[in-house]
Amino acid sequence: MAENVLVAPPMEEEPEPTPERPSPWLRLARLFLRQREASIVVVAIALIIYFQLSKPAFLSAQNIRTLSQFVAATAIISAGEVMLLICGEIDLSVGQVYALAPFIMYFAKQEAGLPLIVGLILGLIVCALVGLFNGLITVALRVPSFITTLGTLFLINGLTLTISQGFPVLTPSEGLVDEVLGHASYSEIIWAIAIAIVMQIVLSWTRWGLHTIATGGNLLGASEVGVNVARIKIGNFMLCSVLGGFAGTLEAFRITSIDPQAGGTDIMFLAVAGAVIGGTALTGGLGTIIGAFLGTLVLSILRDGFTLLGVSAFTFDIILGAAILVAMILNVRLRLWREAGRE
Repeated sequence: MAENVLVAPPMEEEPEPTPERPSPWLRLARLFLRQREASIVVVAIALIIYFQLSKPAFLSAQNIRTLSQFVAATAIISAGEVMLLICGEIDLSVGQVYALAPFIMYFAKQEAGLPLIVGLILGLIVCALVGLFNGLITVALRVPSFITTLGTLFLINGLTLTISQGFPVLTPSEGLVDEVLGHASYSEIIWAIAIAIVMQIVLSWTRWGLHTIATGGNLLGASEVGVNVARIKIGNFMLCSVLGGFAGTLEAFRITSIDPQAGGTDIMFLAVAGAVIGGTALTGGLGTIIGAFLGTLVLSILRDGFTLLGVSAFTFDIILGAAILVAMILNVRLRLWREAGRE
């Protein structure tokens, strides 16, 4: 008689626990940190909180207006510099067309009797010609843009001082035109924000922007796939000069005077510093207009905040240098973190 053998029923395998999905806030934080402008946004918020706690007048309406005036002109120039830096070039002369364009407008209005808008357009055309000159010398004659624009920096400065005889003049006035072009309290910063948004769209979603990035990222590769790298570089030189001249014109309407010593290397280097702090690589191929805007905002917050705290203006250069170094270190580390996350 066969023995009854008890067979144990097969054990059911326990289902593997489904991985716990991160919370929406954590996913949002990760998405934010993957953005190139993340570090500079955090720095800007931290500075605003610090200066507001240290000096409650920091976020007053009057000081916000002052801060917007610090940001606007530099941010507009920085947008042009970003386009050049991305394609591997730089313009040191943009701070001089900043001073030249308003004088062209002035002489067109006061001496030639042309409408103010026509004078403004003529000033911007002269700026575009300066950019064309810089681009042709750099591209056609293969002179490094640093040297080319260093030469035009002195050339344009001498020209501005010659035609103005070294004296400032009052900005021509035409009522509503003045208000729109910088004299109203927030018109200049509105122009700066609008230009930053439009330029970011151009950089991210147009053929010109994609070709600009390709030119700076791999010049030989871009030319081999059909990108007209010479046209891209010359066009961005012209764009940078036009934005510099427009920024100078807005500032002339804001302060109601035109100074031949305005702008110069100070505003140019601040614009480049804002671009670098905002994540633009000096080696080309990488950068954002919004990041540059935020970079100039951080520099303006530092300048305005330390002025309110009574810190010497001489100390600002120390702070500026430290800010550039810290921002570059953060940008490098964040880029490495993003690249590691994609692997």
